Amino acid sequence: MNISLVNKNQKVFVYALTTQEPLVMPKAVPFNRIAYSAAHVVSNPLASKHPWIESSIDWDASIEYRRYLWSLGLGVAEAMDTAQRGMGLDWPTSLELIRKSIDASKDFPNALLASGCGTDHLQITEVKSIDDVIRSYEEQMLAIEKLGGRLIIMASRALAHIAKSPADYEKVYDRILSQSKKPVVLHWLGDMFDPALKGYWGHSDIDLATQTALDIIQAHASKVDGIKISLLDHEKEIAMRRRLPKGVRMYTGDDFNYPQLIAGDGVGDETMHQHSDALLGIFDAIAPLASRALGQLSQGHVKDFHATLLPTIALSRHIFQAPTRFYKTGVVFMAWLNGHQSHFSMVGGQQGARSVPHLCQLFQLADQAHLFHHPEQSMLRMKQFLAVHGVD
Repeated sequence: MNISLVNKNQKVFVYALTTQEPLVMPKAVPFNRIAYSAAHVVSNPLASKHPWIESSIDWDASIEYRRYLWSLGLGVAEAMDTAQRGMGLDWPTSLELIRKSIDASKDFPNALLASGCGTDHLQITEVKSIDDVIRSYEEQMLAIEKLGGRLIIMASRALAHIAKSPADYEKVYDRILSQSKKPVVLHWLGDMFDPALKGYWGHSDIDLATQTALDIIQAHASKVDGIKISLLDHEKEIAMRRRLPKGVRMYTGDDFNYPQLIAGDGVGDETMHQHSDALLGIFDAIAPLASRALGQLSQGHVKDFHATLLPTIALSRHIFQAPTRFYKTGVVFMAWLNGHQSHFSMVGGQQGARSVPHLCQLFQLADQAHLFHHPEQSMLRMKQFLAVHGVD
């Protein structure tokens, strides 16, 4: 099967698909890593709302996608940045998404689900003090815990805006962690994902910021399940992982180097500090291969684990290339190509955040990784996308 694509020089060329066989879904087996996929949301493009400023969600399609992830043995990290949290998805809609996901998870006895708790309903211009940030966190904590949800304490733009020193971060996290009903996952998103989070933990220097985060975790180790960091620097992640207190996990958010971080390095005082668990946006786009690889790893087939994930790395690095914050466009494009949603439309109009050549290269890399569930359908949808953009 051939298709005409566009390269970065705006030239049309013919591309031949590498496979024409449907992707065989792996059988879910118990993993020896905790693996969360940060799941995207499916917008409702037919709603009579202003798509750039109002959230409109196709609830059935969004929840069905979460069922698909659970069926593969993956956990769901709900209402995170992959779901365009604070980037088109507002807090009231996020809370409804969390509620619906918690209800749906009950159909899966071993379903992993944790939900983002932040301060995104607080307008930056309204932030006058650290106490404003604390109250905002507390409001969302109460709402999510009332539903029975587990918490991922998201990095706060409001806190990054108002904090004057590491002590301000210590004050906020001390209050939040001391109140949590269950151990939480902390969330450190680098400024390549969100420029408003630059200087998080009170330092622009990553090593100093890491020390503040570790001090907070050490002071509240019994309340911290783990920390997810997305810095796209595997050496920084490994260095921090080795310093975590006993019982606290490292959840990799490194969409560039995830295979080696999940596999581990055999260095550390206890098993979990020899490897990272996972909370990854790329798992949304590569879910079947992520599931297959994690199953291989749990059965001791380390070489097979790496071989399965190897072709996904180029795709992931392309999807998350700078400006990294636009990676959601590639994730949703993959879901559309694979038939998980009937349209390529996003909350906030973010389907326009990547260029036609970028998405053409994504198509090639996804094909070469054998990630198309039904290659003929994916090719037809790619042709439809290109036709809209003037490519016959």
